[in-house]
Amino acid sequence: QVQLVESGGGLVQPGGSLRLSCSASGIVFRFYALGWYRQAPGKQRELVAGITSGGSTNYADSVKGRFTISRDNAKNTVYLQMNSLKSDDTAVYYCNADGTVRGLLDYWGQGTQVTVSS
Repeated sequence: QVQLVESGGGLVQPGGSLRLSCSASGIVFRFYALGWYRQAPGKQRELVAGITSGGSTNYADSVKGRFTISRDNAKNTVYLQMNSLKSDDTAVYYCNADGTVRGLLDYWGQGTQVTVSS
């Protein structure tokens, strides 16, 4: 059974930092591209940051220079370090593991709420 479990969300003041973690089980983690997506109320889910199996990263323009995605294949975990948080970053953040390039499946976590507010 495949599981992606996010943690680390919460309430933070503008300008603050949070680190999200997503721990995976039931997959060969190193084969998967990983991503963090977010969905704010009334908006579509959007890609925040991605990291390939080889370690290449990409970011949404809105978070470049503030967020950093990383992965630890030994721990089957992907991280999202979020600095200089803004109210616009408030959303539910979802972890994604995409194995479709290798003919594998695509999996999602249940999401973790991030609220940026004073």
